[in-house]
Amino acid sequence: MSKKTNMNNSPVIKCESVYKIFGNNAEKLLKESNGKVDSKAFHAAGCIVGVNNASFEVHKGEMLVVMGLSGSGKSTLLRCISRLGESTAGKIYIDGEDLNAMNGKELIELRRNKMGMVFQNFALLPHKTVLENIAFPLQVKGITTDKSIAKAMEMVDLVGLKGRENYFPRELSGGQQQRVGIARSLAVEPDIWFLDEPFSALDPLIRKEMQDEFLRLQGVLNKTIMFVTHDFDEALRLADRIAIMKDGIIEQLDTPDNIVLNPATEYVKKFTQDVPREKVIKIESIMDPVDSTISNNIKISKNDLIEKVAETILNSKESLNVIDPNDDKIVGSLNPSKVIKVLFGS
Repeated sequence: MSKKTNMNNSPVIKCESVYKIFGNNAEKLLKESNGKVDSKAFHAAGCIVGVNNASFEVHKGEMLVVMGLSGSGKSTLLRCISRLGESTAGKIYIDGEDLNAMNGKELIELRRNKMGMVFQNFALLPHKTVLENIAFPLQVKGITTDKSIAKAMEMVDLVGLKGRENYFPRELSGGQQQRVGIARSLAVEPDIWFLDEPFSALDPLIRKEMQDEFLRLQGVLNKTIMFVTHDFDEALRLADRIAIMKDGIIEQLDTPDNIVLNPATEYVKKFTQDVPREKVIKIESIMDPVDSTISNNIKISKNDLIEKVAETILNSKESLNVIDPNDDKIVGSLNPSKVIKVLFGS
């Protein structure tokens, strides 16, 4: 997973008070509410609130996972940001450009050159082979057949489908079909990648394999990604940050370990209460300041998950030094009793 996010850079995606409300009186009701939208009151007036005052940024190389239960607004938000659906109000910027101000031609160019999209429905062309499916968006852009096929072969290798490039979709498993969808969206070399429940139709074993593959690809490609899921375990596994949605509202947007350690609302707390904390929380999130009195030579990395170093910590009778692995400098300390409290409560 990419951890190269630099928050000092301008955001690739920026949303300012974005609303999406379905219904004939949506704009009128929103204006009268002064931005204070009550989903129940709007529902009584014949409107459905899809996205309610969403403001956030996504930076280059970051993977933001948007999660929530069915009807929470996560897919609606993604559709607004890709402008597959029009937002009711608010500003959306892609690399500093106002998305909602773009005309049809500008929007087509943006999607062709900057955006890649993968959905739950693989939407492969049944009469075309794997190679032809992947090459198709390149040919739509006007790239020659030879060049598009050569690029498609690169994508076949990248997603691990070598030897199956001449198969038709019906001859592939669900996981293999999803790899074709991913390869097709990557063929145009997008800067921004939108994925809406891409693995939810797969069985658990294939789903985990696809998550592994996805993390490998992101490690190589370092894309800016918005990934929608209803599966909290999937979100924890993939995300640099997670946005948890309910009734169109982003209840909390934070790193996985901060969401588990410090849930902002009761709703978020319910999501996190059964999470195995040792698999999510990093040492950096729970370490104490540097302790100059520590005499042992045992060091643990601030980037390690508790799970990885739990045995070392719990076998120690005193605090341990925590280091930054980049320069081996001591940046904190950790008392074994602190870990026990975090994992099992005080």
